[in-house]
Formats: sequence, structure tokens, C-alpha cells
Amino acid sequence: MTHTADVLIIGGGVQGASLAFALAQRGVQVTVLEKSFVGAGATGRSSGLVRMHYDTEVAARLAWASFHYFRNWKEMVGGECGFTRTGFLQIGGVEREEALKANVAMHQRIGIATFLITADDVKRLAPAFATDDFTLAAYEPESGYAMPSDTANALMTAARGRGARLVQGCTVSAIHVTGGKVTGVSSNQGEFAAPVVVNAAGAWAQPVNQMVGLDLPLTTWRHDTMFVVRPREIGPSHPAVIDYANEMYFRPEGSLTLVGLEDGNPLGEAPDEGAGHALPGFVERAIERICRRVPAMERGHLQSAHGGYDGITSDQHPMLGAAGPDGFYLDCGHSGTGFKTAPAIGLCMAELILDGAAHTVDISPYAPERFTEGKLIKGNYENIWR
Repeated sequence: MTHTADVLIIGGGVQGASLAFALAQRGVQVTVLEKSFVGAGATGRSSGLVRMHYDTEVAARLAWASFHYFRNWKEMVGGECGFTRTGFLQIGGVEREEALKANVAMHQRIGIATFLITADDVKRLAPAFATDDFTLAAYEPESGYAMPSDTANALMTAARGRGARLVQGCTVSAIHVTGGKVTGVSSNQGEFAAPVVVNAAGAWAQPVNQMVGLDLPLTTWRHDTMFVVRPREIGPSHPAVIDYANEMYFRPEGSLTLVGLEDGNPLGEAPDEGAGHALPGFVERAIERICRRVPAMERGHLQSAHGGYDGITSDQHPMLGAAGPDGFYLDCGHSGTGFKTAPAIGLCMAELILDGAAHTVDISPYAPERFTEGKLIKGNYENIWR
């Protein structure tokens, strides 16, 4: 038996769920094919930061549009996403202060509530933080974090409530193309027919691309994180932080602090191997970094550490748009930043598929053809994971 749909989405992470929700809102018959369970891949290992500080306008606009969802989740989606306001700090170090100023000016022009603050201001916000290695930081008082798995499941539940179908444990083995147009897929759960197929497979996106003969600069990158139990002297919470000076990010969660590093993340590993545990040496490096910024963390203790994979492109920005045969679309290569922009990307991709162009945010800079046309994206923070 062949199952039919208007749109097939390969991948049930936060990106696939967001697109399914946006399409279902417009009455499209959409089926999501997920190889495991909702949020099992990169989504489930996301740090969950919700912030707008990006070094390109398109990314900042997507994050800003998504923030309206996180802030008004029950009204706009339903269910729970676990958004918690903590405030967000972007610490760049002295050598990146001009780029920091330029980014804040761009964000303010968009309408984002963000400010340049001094190291003394940071000390007042977070007395436990060491502030002697920078003079300025960007501060977003309304930002914070959300729970990635809850977010993905809420989006998928909302999509299913509007008629979307979810097939879990479904591994796609082939994409069918006839006369230059996609017609459906084969899987371990049967045949599915549709005139539109979207690759939202996260770390598994490149093998899906290869099913239609696409060879784009997309690979996997590994990201490890740990949870540390904070000493009480640090306080009940603290701002979420991206700390370029220490190549690190961290955020609170109850009595814990999540810590991840922006360096030492291997590329090109098989995503089905080694997921779950952190790489040897990660915990030691992460402890050393967090204690630089928050010296009192020396009196904390490790709660857990784990690893996961995402897809990453050669310019560290996503591939969004049509590619290959007619009806084949990419929503992948999010390079570790896809969670906080997912609500707006789902909406924009639905607009692109149904209307021919996205109008909520212009996502044309993310079109896959930029790699063949030599139009790679460069932001103010070059060669830094964003």
C-alpha cells in the first residue's frame, strides 16, 4: 500500500516539527518520517539557548521572529516549550569589541531589545563572573532558554492536531524521481507518495541528499555538553552566556549549569556512532573554561555529560530552499544554531514551498546554490561557531 501526502518531511527534530506545524496550519496534508522518535537527534542534545545575537541580519531576524513564538508559546502553538527568561550575555573579548558594537547596532535597528553594557554592568548582573578580560558585552534582558525536546514535541502535537501524520521508526531508503520531479520515497515502513519532499534530517541530511544526486558541502559536527551542580554561593540562577573569549557557552537550569565548548568538535563522524557519551577530555576542558569565567564553579561538581551530532555546512549557515529535482527542498545544515530559529524557519519554509518565496523573513541568502555560485555567507565573527 502506498501512503499519499502533499508534503513529506524526512526528519522529526525541531526543524521538521516546525515545518509540519506551519504547513498543517495552512491545510496541507503533511507526513513526517522520523527514523527514531521526535527530537531524538540534534534537537535532544541542543543547549536550548533562546537569544537573538547573531552576526548576520538574516539569522538575527529569524531568531527575533522565533522569539515571539517562545515568548507566547501557549497562544501561538500550544503545549509547553519550557521557555525561561534569564537574560543573555554575549562576551567577545577585547579583540572582538568592534564586531560586537556592529552587531548590537544591527540588532537594535531590527527592533531587538539588546544593549551594550560594560564589564562593571556584567559584574552587577552576575557577581560570580570574572570580568577582567573584557570591557564590553551585549545584553539581551528578555532572552533565556527553552527545553528542546518539549519544544519539538509541542510543535509536532500541534501539527498532528491539524491533520499532520507522524511515522516514527521510519528509515527512508530511496527517494523516487520521475521526469525530473520527486514523486515519493521508499522506507522500511512502506511507500510514501508526494510531489514535495523536504530533507530535515539533521546530522543524517547528507545521505538523504545523495539519494537525489546532490553533493553539497554538508557534513556532521559533534558537540558535547555537561551539567554542573552550582555551588550555592553563585546564586539561584545566572544569565545565559556565549563566551567567545573562552570559546564556551553556558546557561542555568534549576540548580544546574549546562556548559558546552566551541572548539574541539570533530567533523565528519558517523552520527550513529558515539552519540550519548562525551568524548574523553571534554569534561576536563569544560571545567577549566567555566572556572575561568565563574571561579566559584571550582566548588561545584559534575552531574552528567553527553554528546550528539548536527549537520554543518562549509560556511556554518543552513541550507534552506529548493535543490536538485523539482519538489525537493533542504531544511538542514543548521550548524548548531537551528533550535532558536526553528519556529520562524518552519514558517518561512512553508511560505517558500506554498507561495514561491518566504515573506516573514527573506531566507534567500541561505539558498543551497550559494555554494556553487561562490556566495558563501560571512558574518562579523569569522571562523567562529555561532
